[in-house]
Amino acid sequence: MTGLVAVADEVADALASGGAVVALETTLVAHGFPHPAGAEVGAASEAAVRAAGAVPATIGVVDGRVRVGLSAGEVARFGEAGASARKLGPRDVAACAAQGAVGATTVGGTLMVCRAAGIRVMATGGLGGVHRGFPAPPDVSADLGELARAQAIVVSSGVKSLLDVAATCELLETLGIPVLGWRTDELPRFYSAHGGPPVSARVESAEEAARVAAAHWALGGAAVVLARPPDVSLDDVEPLIEEALHEARAQGVTGQAVTPFVLARLHARSDGRTLTANRDLIVANAGLAGEVAAATAAG
Repeated sequence: MTGLVAVADEVADALASGGAVVALETTLVAHGFPHPAGAEVGAASEAAVRAAGAVPATIGVVDGRVRVGLSAGEVARFGEAGASARKLGPRDVAACAAQGAVGATTVGGTLMVCRAAGIRVMATGGLGGVHRGFPAPPDVSADLGELARAQAIVVSSGVKSLLDVAATCELLETLGIPVLGWRTDELPRFYSAHGGPPVSARVESAEEAARVAAAHWALGGAAVVLARPPDVSLDDVEPLIEEALHEARAQGVTGQAVTPFVLARLHARSDGRTLTANRDLIVANAGLAGEVAAATAAG
């Protein structure tokens, strides 16, 4: 693929041969962690995908092109850019590329590129969704709209903890997006393995998740969410989340800036426990996504 979207040779070869590919976003590298931890998480995620038998395709906008499959140096560039990198939802990717800026893709932005490139599996930490207090603020993540359009399996640890998890699940149901629980009957709450709404179905293996997704796509459905519980639950962070959200409102932080603001506060006030948990679940999700991609490619 040439022009606006540049696909790395390794990724292009895997796609052409029907091999296993996992898309990874770059906003986690640029905005989710302090430098250089973001680039380290990105590298660890790619390694986990490879260990599971798939090819990683980290996606971001660099030098006027949407790049599908970044080099180690390019991933590090996103970590160095940090907050100065544009945060790219689906509406933002084209403008960022046309204007020659550095742009880090969110889940929604990554899925938009996956549709263009033909990638069927991606991994992330947590999904965007309905913000707490809706309709004040009237904030719903663009991730959900892209989930309703892309035929892809998205491996996450549920919905971002700062959101209204129950309302987000209701909207996912309305949009016809299955939420599969990875060996669990309830949706993980990102930092916690328990306490979320019931999932629409439970799966026990990567092969089973791939079969469900294939059936969903055969019926004309779009994305499938595969929710993997974190290995270690932090069940005491809710007060810190509420405190950080209150500070964000008081300081007028809105829209795409809320998540990095809240994450920074959580990492500082939990003495780094949320930072470690965030890193671990992201890398574990990438490994599971690699297994699912391999199962999807095997048919």
